Amino acid sequence: MSDKFAHRSATKAVKVADAGGKDVFVKQMRHSFLFGCSEFSVLPYVAGEMSKQEAKEAEKRYGHMAEIFNSVTLPFYWGNYEPQQGKPDAVRMAAAAKHLKDRGITLKGHPLCWHTVCAPWLLEMTNDEIYNTQIARIHRDVAAFAGLIDTWDVINEAVIMPLFNRYDNGITRICKERGRISLIKDLFAAAREANPKATLLINDFQTSTSYDILIEGLLEADVPIDAIGIQSHMHQGSWAIEKTEEILHRFSRFGLPLHFTEVTLVSGEIMPKHIVDLNDFAPEEWPSNPEGEARQAAEAAAFYDILFAHPLVEAITWWNFHDGLWLNAPSGLLNKTNNPKPAYNALHKRIKGDWWTAEHKLVTNSNGEVAVTGIKGDYIATCDGQETMFTIE
Repeated sequence: MSDKFAHRSATKAVKVADAGGKDVFVKQMRHSFLFGCSEFSVLPYVAGEMSKQEAKEAEKRYGHMAEIFNSVTLPFYWGNYEPQQGKPDAVRMAAAAKHLKDRGITLKGHPLCWHTVCAPWLLEMTNDEIYNTQIARIHRDVAAFAGLIDTWDVINEAVIMPLFNRYDNGITRICKERGRISLIKDLFAAAREANPKATLLINDFQTSTSYDILIEGLLEADVPIDAIGIQSHMHQGSWAIEKTEEILHRFSRFGLPLHFTEVTLVSGEIMPKHIVDLNDFAPEEWPSNPEGEARQAAEAAAFYDILFAHPLVEAITWWNFHDGLWLNAPSGLLNKTNNPKPAYNALHKRIKGDWWTAEHKLVTNSNGEVAVTGIKGDYIATCDGQETMFTIE
C-alpha cells in the first residue's frame, strides 16, 4: 500500500492459542472506514411490496452492494416519512433497518430537519407549533431507532435554509425567525438527548466559506457536532484535484471527522453549468454512455484516492447506487439493468483490493500470540479450528 494510506493500517497482538508454533489464518471481515451508498429501495423490498421480478433485481443489486459497501443511508425526508401527521412510516423503516443491520451494515438516517421534501401539514401551524413539532419529531425518531440507526444528518443544507424561496415551507419559516445557530443548537440538543451515543452531523452542499463560517459559529455556541457532512454532487463536472484538496484543508481546521455524504459523478451527458438547480434540468432520458462511463470510473477512483488518503475523512457515501434514482441522472455504480459499471469495478479494486488485507497465515509466538498488521477493521483468526474475533484500530 502507498505511504499516503499508511495511517489506515495498524498492528495488533492477538492471543489465539496456548502454545507457540501454531498456524493461524487471518481474514479481514470489515472496514472500519465507512464506504457506503444511499439505497432507498430496500424499504419496499423488505416490506414485500415488489413484484417477483423487481425483488429478483433488487437482490442482484444488494449482492453487488454488499461486495464493497458497509454503510447505507436511509431516507427520513419528513414529507415522505410522515405524509400525514402522526402516521410515520416507522414499521417499514424499522424492518428495512434491521434487515441491513443484520447483514453487518452501518446505517445513517437522512435527514431530521430539511426545508425540502418537508411535511406539508406544517404550514397549517404557527411558527411556535412548527418548532415544537420538529423538536418532538427528532425526539421520537432518534429514540425509536437507537441501536439500529445511530448516525444522523441532524440538519440538511442549513446555509440556504432561511433564504430558500422556491416554495413556502415550515422549516424555512422557523429558521428565518429563530436564526440558523439557535435552531441548529436546539435540534442537536434534542438528538443528543434522544440518543446520547449517536453520531450527529451537520450536512450541506455548500462548500464555500459560508458553510465553514456557519460551523465556526455553531462550535462557538457549543453545538455538539460529531462530524461535518460535505455533499459532493458533481453532475456539472468533477471537482479538480485542487478544489478537493482546498475543501479538505479548509474544513480540517475544525479537527472534526469529515464525512463525504453524497458523492455524485455522472456517466452520461454533463449537466450544463448555466443551470443552477438540477430540478430544472433532469430530462426524461439521461442515458449513460461508454465514454461517460470511462470518465466516471477515472474520476471516482481519483476522488476516493484523495479522500481515503486524508486522515480526517471517515466516511464516503455514493449517491445513488444505481442509475436513475437521483433525479433521473446516470450517476449510479450500476446501470439500469443492475450490472456493474466501470466505476463500480474501479472502487471495488480499491475497497476490496488495494485497501483490504488479504487472507494470510501467521505462526504463534511462545505466548500463543500473533502480531497482525492490516487495514483498520474487523478480523477473524482461525487456529486449530477455534475462531477469534478482533478489531484493528
